[in-house]
Amino acid sequence: MKLIKKTSFKFIILLITVLNLNFVSAQNSKFNSTKVDKLIYGAIKDSVFPGAVLLISKEGKTIYKNAYGNFTYNKKSSKVTLNTIYDLASLTKVVATTTAAMICIDENLFHLNDKVIKYIPMFDNNGKEKITIRNLLMHNSGLPAYKRFYKLYSTADEVIKDIYETKLIYKTGSKTVYSDLSMIVLAKVIEKVTGMPFDKFVKQKILNPLQMKNTFFNPPGSIKYKIAPTEFDNYWRHRQLQGEVHDETASLLNGVSGNAGLFSSVGDLSNFLTMILNNGTYKNKRIIKKETVKLFITKQPNSKRALGWDIKSLVKSSAGNLFSPRSFGHTGYTGTSMWVDPEKKLFVIFLTNRVYPTRKNRKIIKFRPVLHDEIIKSIYKKRIR
Repeated sequence: MKLIKKTSFKFIILLITVLNLNFVSAQNSKFNSTKVDKLIYGAIKDSVFPGAVLLISKEGKTIYKNAYGNFTYNKKSSKVTLNTIYDLASLTKVVATTTAAMICIDENLFHLNDKVIKYIPMFDNNGKEKITIRNLLMHNSGLPAYKRFYKLYSTADEVIKDIYETKLIYKTGSKTVYSDLSMIVLAKVIEKVTGMPFDKFVKQKILNPLQMKNTFFNPPGSIKYKIAPTEFDNYWRHRQLQGEVHDETASLLNGVSGNAGLFSSVGDLSNFLTMILNNGTYKNKRIIKKETVKLFITKQPNSKRALGWDIKSLVKSSAGNLFSPRSFGHTGYTGTSMWVDPEKKLFVIFLTNRVYPTRKNRKIIKFRPVLHDEIIKSIYKKRIR
């Protein structure tokens, strides 16, 4: 009898230990996950996405994380885990390109008001001579949002040549048009001033210091089994995409681009956002100057955006209605998002592969704000205004 009781007690302790590896208890975190979990499982049932990973951090601590669903809508496909890696799509713009730009500014390699042509002389044509680094980050350069390069070219050199020679679609600084091209150019400026390939600089200055060991441009084939598939490309590459970048332009740029290309996990992204919320430090190591972080996450004059980052809009924000007005974040085309509320010292990372099996599925647009509102309600137990 004593042996049975002792064995049962050991089993209970083991079970609690295992659970605590993935979750902080609701009692300690003051977070009730019931409604949030129900919402996400309901979305999977409604084919908003086949699987997802959620991480919520408050005041420097992970208060909840969970994995949901499968890699595909086939229940026999791989289960999503907390270590599942997702194609980040445009989250690359903030995790890699914007952050690399901060570091370049800190190292006095360029300044926000420097003209792009100072570093890329061949950019000086078709009215682009006035475009600055700041314009690229604020998405008000005058460059188009994107081009379907995959219909025109087959090499990276052809794509870059086209971008350098492209015509403006509006006067620089006159309005905001979110642009892949702007961030591609910025990555090329970063390569010029650092003398390093963009992916190598990002790894050396961002990924390694932040211990982001599951974050890659062009992830190795050996970890493909850990990566959620994206679209079945039936228009260009004619195959199921898994472990290769979904974005066509980034693919043409050999998987390394300023607009897309990074793959990562919620754990790694949590390290990154912890550094941002901690004013540029991670585990007592300074990654970016405090004043630089503050500048980049602040809404810019005459703009709805910060530098590189999006700012929560008053209506129809993917962050919902309950994040504070100064909240900043970004979304990715494949179904990824990160939102940070500096007033609540809170961030939410939500990774999905909503483009599986097709990009035509856009249900996540309505789902994201509902999810973020439910998270805030579940943390604070009441509506936050």
